[in-house]
Amino acid sequence: MTAIDALLDGPRAQRAFLLKAVFAGAWAIGVEDEAPLSVVVVARGRTAFTGDDGVAHDLGPGDAVLARGPAPYSFADRAGRPVGIRVLPGQVCVDPEGQVLPDEMLTGVRTWGNTREHDRDDATVLLIGTYEHATSVGALLLSRLPPSAVLHGFDPVLTALLATELEGADAGQSVVLDRLLDLVLVKAVRTLLADGPALPADAAVARTLAAIEAHPELPWTVASLGAHVGLSRAALARRFGRSVGEPPLTYLTRWRLALAADLLAGTDLPLAAVAGRVGYASPFALSAAFKRAHGVAPATYRLGLAG
Repeated sequence: MTAIDALLDGPRAQRAFLLKAVFAGAWAIGVEDEAPLSVVVVARGRTAFTGDDGVAHDLGPGDAVLARGPAPYSFADRAGRPVGIRVLPGQVCVDPEGQVLPDEMLTGVRTWGNTREHDRDDATVLLIGTYEHATSVGALLLSRLPPSAVLHGFDPVLTALLATELEGADAGQSVVLDRLLDLVLVKAVRTLLADGPALPADAAVARTLAAIEAHPELPWTVASLGAHVGLSRAALARRFGRSVGEPPLTYLTRWRLALAADLLAGTDLPLAAVAGRVGYASPFALSAAFKRAHGVAPATYRLGLAG
């Protein structure tokens, strides 16, 4: 399983929050929803995106933003515009004083804003998809992403498909939108994991992460991981710790236990099968490690999710 494969099994959209936002004139939206991940694509017009670092980015048609919660961020007609609409957890929209905004801002089934797309030539159209939940693997992978990332010249075909589907009301629309959002997410994260800020600058460390994530079932040691990427045990330990912030085997354990948690949540595999898939010699070994990490035994964890 590659990192992208694991991400697909992570925050996969299920009736995700999707809408088309249409704004014109002077406007500014501050997003404080703390969602694990949001994807925003500019379908028309221009907007200024500002992340929690305070740096503004001018975006145009085809540009996209990945924003990882809980960090806040904003979109506006120009940088520095005071926020007029705040989006809180649960997608509740309020004015600067905290008063809930009226439903009049809904201009269609999945369209929201201060104007209609075809009423203003200067309207900016944002396609917004929000994942409100993330699984263990998804959360671990997303932690490698920056709080926000801007992608210029995003896939025009996917942008057009998402915009078209948001305008319709055909049967099965929620399912189609969920899968389109997944495609947008994977295309964007693939870029970041391949050659962006989520990839360690140290190529040997990047290959080590790929080996761990693709084959957690193997009996890796620091020495065998080092041999796999052409480094000594000491050199890999030093470089991995400097790049990732923890030792290789600590990351390996976190990856294995994240996979185990998702297999317990999403399948009915027996514990022995889960243990084998994630690199533990026995269900007893997995159970002990899982309880140390999660505070409960695997069976209790699975039962709690079912309930």
